[in-house]
Amino acid sequence: MKLLHVRFLVIVLAFSLFQLSCSKKFNQLQKKGTVDEKYKAAIDYYQKADYYKAGVLLEEITPLLKGDSTSERAQFYNAYCNYYQSNYQMSSYLFKTFYATYNNSEFAEEAYYMYAFSMFKDAPPHNLDQTNTLTAIDALQTFINTYPDSKYAKKCSQDLNDLRFRLELKAYEKAKLYFKTREPSFLGRSNYKATVVSVENFRKDFPDSKFNEELSYLQILAQQELSDVSYFIKQRERYNEAINLHEKFIDKYPNSKYLKELDKIYEKSLKGLEKVAKTEKEIEEAKKLIEKEKS
Repeated sequence: MKLLHVRFLVIVLAFSLFQLSCSKKFNQLQKKGTVDEKYKAAIDYYQKADYYKAGVLLEEITPLLKGDSTSERAQFYNAYCNYYQSNYQMSSYLFKTFYATYNNSEFAEEAYYMYAFSMFKDAPPHNLDQTNTLTAIDALQTFINTYPDSKYAKKCSQDLNDLRFRLELKAYEKAKLYFKTREPSFLGRSNYKATVVSVENFRKDFPDSKFNEELSYLQILAQQELSDVSYFIKQRERYNEAINLHEKFIDKYPNSKYLKELDKIYEKSLKGLEKVAKTEKEIEEAKKLIEKEKS
């Protein structure tokens, strides 16, 4: 047991000394190495998957390399060094810059794809701000339009579907949040209408979404409740809209699991209209009586 422990310590010590030696060699290269030496060392580090050291050297010497194939390759590898270290914002910038500088390069297509893919990797989850997602969608779509026969086109299409679903999921959860936070109070009252509008916008943006049936049901419920809490002059219009939405729902989803519940909502809307008609009649009779008394 003691022998194994000693051997382990020897291995750890040897590895530490090796690391120290490598670090010392790298520091000396940074301080005293020529541009050519640094470039060759950077390529060697890159091939050994030591992307940190390769990136440090390439970042340092790239401005000193003027317009030849060495400069082109150095910038291309530097972009990859950042990508492999998960610095996706920087890699997307470097790949895009490379493409703008060397758009006739043999690496141009790959560089533009990696720009788009880096943007995809940097896109946030659906519950966060989706500005970067929209940028990534634009980059991926532009790549497909520019290189429709590329070997990367299929992967781009898959990534596009992924990003578009994030937007869809965010819009779905936003509409449901409006619905959940609705209430007949000063603060929650506006969320009835927000639910109706957000579902309408969702249908336009994602006509084939699997969430449309559920959201359409919530929209009808919100519309009917909005009618109940509205000022009298708005109620007839809003009850009629609830009935109209109900009829459209039945046409589109004749076998929906929500039909029984929607029938109850439909009856409430009809009763609401009856109540409005009765009140309108009473108001009209009152007006006539007032006019009669005046005359």
